[in-house]
Amino acid sequence: MRSSNTDLNTEVCENAMVLNAYPIGVLSVIDNVNGADEGWSRMEPSVGLEFDTADDAREFYSQYAERVGFKIRIGQLYRSRTDGSVSSRRFVCSKEGFQLNSRTGCSAYIRVQKRDSGKWVLDQMKKDHNHEFDSAGENSLPTAKQRNHSAKKSSVNVSHRPKIKSFADGGSCPSGVINFKRLRSSAGEGECIPEPYAGLEFNSANEAYQFYQAYAEKTGFRVRIGQLFRSKNDGSVTSRRFVCSKEGFQHPSRVGCGAFMRIKRKEFGSWIVDRLQKDHNHDLESQMGANKKTFATSKKFIEDVSGGLDSVDLAEINNGSIIKISQENNIGSAWYRVLFEYFQTRQSEDTGFFHSVEVDNGRCMSVFWADGRSRFSCSQFGDAIIFDTSYRKTNYLIPFATFVGINHHRHPVLLGCALVANESKESFTWLFNTWIRAMFGCHPKTIIADQDKAIQQAIARIFPRTHHRFSMWQIRAKERENLRSMSNQFVFEYNKCIYQSQSIAQFSTMWTALIEKYGQRDNIWLKEMYEKRESWVPLYLRRSFFAGIPIGKSIESFFGATLTAQTPLREFISRYTQGLERRREEEKKEDFNTWNLQAFLQTKEPIEEQCRRLYTRNMFKIFQNELLQSFDYLVTKTNEEATIVRYLVRKCGNEDEKHVVTFSALNVSCSCQMFEFEGMLCGHILKVFNLMNVKEIPSQYILHRWTRNAEYGVLRDTESGFSAQELKALMVWSLRETASKYVESGTGSLEKHKLAYEIMREGGNKLCWQR
Repeated sequence: MRSSNTDLNTEVCENAMVLNAYPIGVLSVIDNVNGADEGWSRMEPSVGLEFDTADDAREFYSQYAERVGFKIRIGQLYRSRTDGSVSSRRFVCSKEGFQLNSRTGCSAYIRVQKRDSGKWVLDQMKKDHNHEFDSAGENSLPTAKQRNHSAKKSSVNVSHRPKIKSFADGGSCPSGVINFKRLRSSAGEGECIPEPYAGLEFNSANEAYQFYQAYAEKTGFRVRIGQLFRSKNDGSVTSRRFVCSKEGFQHPSRVGCGAFMRIKRKEFGSWIVDRLQKDHNHDLESQMGANKKTFATSKKFIEDVSGGLDSVDLAEINNGSIIKISQENNIGSAWYRVLFEYFQTRQSEDTGFFHSVEVDNGRCMSVFWADGRSRFSCSQFGDAIIFDTSYRKTNYLIPFATFVGINHHRHPVLLGCALVANESKESFTWLFNTWIRAMFGCHPKTIIADQDKAIQQAIARIFPRTHHRFSMWQIRAKERENLRSMSNQFVFEYNKCIYQSQSIAQFSTMWTALIEKYGQRDNIWLKEMYEKRESWVPLYLRRSFFAGIPIGKSIESFFGATLTAQTPLREFISRYTQGLERRREEEKKEDFNTWNLQAFLQTKEPIEEQCRRLYTRNMFKIFQNELLQSFDYLVTKTNEEATIVRYLVRKCGNEDEKHVVTFSALNVSCSCQMFEFEGMLCGHILKVFNLMNVKEIPSQYILHRWTRNAEYGVLRDTESGFSAQELKALMVWSLRETASKYVESGTGSLEKHKLAYEIMREGGNKLCWQR
């Protein structure tokens, strides 16, 4: 720790200019490479070593690496399940992994964990490297050894916000040193502020924002957060834009200024300015610094796990208290005008069209919309939904998300669309609330959505009784990230435990044995995934109805390649309409085939004829396949208590595949849980039905959502679980859809118009007579 008589933020290294920047209220922590702490700089890493902060640990490991002859990178971090704060960090050898040719998959690392006392303790480490060290050893980084500070180590309580480290400045300054900590408070006192330029590097996106904001205050303009872009692989933020506050035209004070600074994340976690526009199209304010001091405010960011400016809010610090002023918006200003014009057009054509806009401090934020057909679809197929935010996997132009259900042909059906302004809990909470309002209070039984903390919190709040299943693409990405350092044997046993366990007890036993065998008790990611097992382990998911959406596969986007997160503004509406019409045309073809083409029977079983008469063609094929498989099963009665009988059903020639069917006069169930998961009886139960001479499937095991009568415009005779208002809304949508078909067909010619009119008039007369 530097002593108080040392400038905590400036260092001179020969002729190089180095900037140490710290957020307001945060103290510089350490610089133990100087002679005042030779003991610490010569220590070897060992389990139990204690640090005041995670940055201390990183600095220590960096110094150790310089002496030994290798470089380090910042590895994985883990967060607390209770408050989201960082609970542990890994620092790894720079040759860890294989993403670059220079990397060798080195597994050397240290991990520090935060204790209740606030200290950080080294709890895991590996010293062995699989590559040769830099022969220069300590001399490989001379800059660090030539610092000339006569500081004394002292003790101080430090905020655990990330420390903003150093970057080289390419500009000039009379003093040769830039004190960034005093930059904001003394901007009006003539202190030198560097000019931004392409190639300028920062250790974090937060540091870049702090720099650009200080530059803006000195120059005479204000800064807003612009667009972000994400990695196609893991969804992490890869680049950010900071723009002039007068960018766009959403507010009368904005003049479409094009000044901005864009930063891009580099391979080792640092950020670099790759695009820059300094010119403004408006007058600059010369008194920005003075005004800043008058109001005594500043803006800051709260960084998330990605290390970028993701899921954040703008905030003001006023007399030491944090005041939220507005949320980040990832939607370009031009999108609102295009969407609102489309909404007006659709409302004139579809009286059931619904749209809503989130407003924050007078600014448009997230947008949601759904047409009348999507709203009626939700009444039939809103029991299992997919909240698709796959735009996060790409460097998106537009944060386009969809609500998707599964229709009676087992095809995706659109239940609503949204543009997500930011990925905060508040934004998702507003979106889910709006979806419920548009769907007249429909709460799904299950929802498939990403694992992000903000989404989890919003779902828990708005859909408290809904089973949240994590998106498979995200699970796969996290497995690749966290299991890549594990042995092949561990991965094999891990997959066997996850995908081949036959019971809850067996899964728990196999998981415990796996953790103990490979010494992974302290693996935070595995702990977290076990605690969240009901949201991703197939054995737990099969207990809930997911309309048969496959567990082990990623779900295809509703719009496919027609509409993606990279679709430009000028093509968005046309592609959206094209993709939606294509999907609905496919559904019309399936409806036509169901009513006009009859599937072949392959047995003489009465239940096969029953299901052919009731199910859609696609669902009947699934049932028929289960029925044919049932002929390969053998049944043994294992237990009988009163009216409850249990059977063991196993496949001929495969002793490993066996399931227990429990049969009674009122109920039947199977341990494979196919009916619970898909809403379709399995071959094991059909085999027992055959043994018990059951000739017709009970009505409770024929879900209406899979029948041919579940088509749009046909309402069930009884709608349990809906209020009178909701039932009336369903009837309105049902009649509207039927009437729209008459309108569509009746406008083909004058003769068809007369026929459609007479049919509707005759129906109207009958309604008047019944009344």
